[in-house]
Amino acid sequence: MPYCNVGDYQTGADAITNKGIRIFYRTYGGGPIKVFMIIGLAATHDSWNPQIEGLVGSVKVEPNDAVEDRGGDNDNDNGKGIEVCAIDNRGVGRSSIPKRSEYTTTIMAKDAIAVMDHLGWKKAHVFGHSMGGMLASKLAALFPERLMSLALLNVTGGGYECLPKLDRQTLSIAVRFLRAKTPEQRAAVDLDTHYTQEYLKECVGDETRRAVLYREYVKAISSSGMQSNHGFDGQIHACWTHKISRTDIEMIRNEGFLISVIHGRYDVIAQVSHARRLAKKLYPYAKMVELHGGHLVSHERTKEVNEALLELIKAAESKTSPHDWTNLSEKSTGFWSMNFSSGYKSEGSIAETVRRIVLYIFSIFVLAFEFIRRVPRRIRPVRVGTGFT
Repeated sequence: MPYCNVGDYQTGADAITNKGIRIFYRTYGGGPIKVFMIIGLAATHDSWNPQIEGLVGSVKVEPNDAVEDRGGDNDNDNGKGIEVCAIDNRGVGRSSIPKRSEYTTTIMAKDAIAVMDHLGWKKAHVFGHSMGGMLASKLAALFPERLMSLALLNVTGGGYECLPKLDRQTLSIAVRFLRAKTPEQRAAVDLDTHYTQEYLKECVGDETRRAVLYREYVKAISSSGMQSNHGFDGQIHACWTHKISRTDIEMIRNEGFLISVIHGRYDVIAQVSHARRLAKKLYPYAKMVELHGGHLVSHERTKEVNEALLELIKAAESKTSPHDWTNLSEKSTGFWSMNFSSGYKSEGSIAETVRRIVLYIFSIFVLAFEFIRRVPRRIRPVRVGTGFT
């Protein structure tokens, strides 16, 4: 199985801290164009399968290591010349699961760079979904010279932006997610998290998509196992502490690579307004692509997402001008203009500020509730001797 020993490709304190950390990865296809894919919270590399098939140009494409294990030649390169690498982030799948304090988007972005170094890739088109988009953003800020282009799917800026839209549906999903203990329970809540209800109600033959996807999700979760508490807590910690600073934005913009921000309009987890705001900060290098779909828009609208990714690769490889690439307006794209205007504030900006404050307060209650809920599990009973009774 292909693993990267992260510490072997780092120096100083990072090499010491990450000694023994292994990241599982798989490569597909072949050619001079390299695409590095980072998946989101609690997901494994194979969640990218619809995009891997679209990029490599082969249905049911096999990972290169599986072909080599059979003693065959890698014939996945069908002339497009794209080689894809997808990883299991630390904390999930076959990768290492360290303790909670060893998860931040910076640490996990450095995991990704270590895998690129392990593969000998100097530069790549980097695509990230959800939490993977946060890692891709941080990677782009820390190592901008390693990117050919950047695609951010259903991403937010981390922190309070990780919180879903406040309504009855999302609160119900949150409660069910925290209570899910079996593959069946997890599959049921994942469907409502990942897709629009409209999509789940569509018929596939004699069944609804919900019924078909439910079986697939149960099978996938059962085969890989439920994510451990250490891994889940760690990845949540990385999302909550994630931040793209003004300096990060400037580092990304200064390198000048093209960016595609792709989002489902009806995402109940990562609100599209956050993605729009991030895209505007990255003007003129970013293009905003909004699709009719939910959080896993890459599965719900596979054809459109794959077309957007291939368009990004083509534009980057042909060195398209940022002003020819972007579909955003130059008006109101300053770093701070998305949040506060100088002097007078409109009613809309005041309402937005109030909404953020409410979200922040709500997030504190959510974190406090989760902490209190977990404390009893961690308290061990003390055996009292007879002299004290």
